[in-house]
Amino acid sequence: SVMDLDKTYFAHEMAIDDTWMDSAIEQMTDNVFITFDLDAFDPSILPSTGTPEPGGLLWYETLDFLKQVFEEKNVVGFDIVELCPNEAEKSSDFLAA
Repeated sequence: SVMDLDKTYFAHEMAIDDTWMDSAIEQMTDNVFITFDLDAFDPSILPSTGTPEPGGLLWYETLDFLKQVFEEKNVVGFDIVELCPNEAEKSSDFLAA
C-alpha cells in the first residue's frame, strides 16, 4: 500500500513542531481505542521491547499527547503491547505499568 503522508508523522519532524498532535487528533473519530506500542519509545527510556526505535518518543511528549487525546476524545479502551521483559533491566516494566 502507499503511505498516506497526511497521516504519517516522522520523529525528526515531530521533534521541532508539536502541531502534529493537533493534526493527529483531528483525524481521529469521536470514539477512540488506543493501542500503544512500546516500540515507539526511544530505547534510552524503554530498552526492553521487541524492536527498539532510536529517535523514538520520549516520556513527556507522549504524556502530553495522551492527555490531549483523553481531553478531546472519548477513549473507549486502551492497551499496551510489545514489552519484552528482561531480567537484567526492570525499569521498562515499571514504565509500561
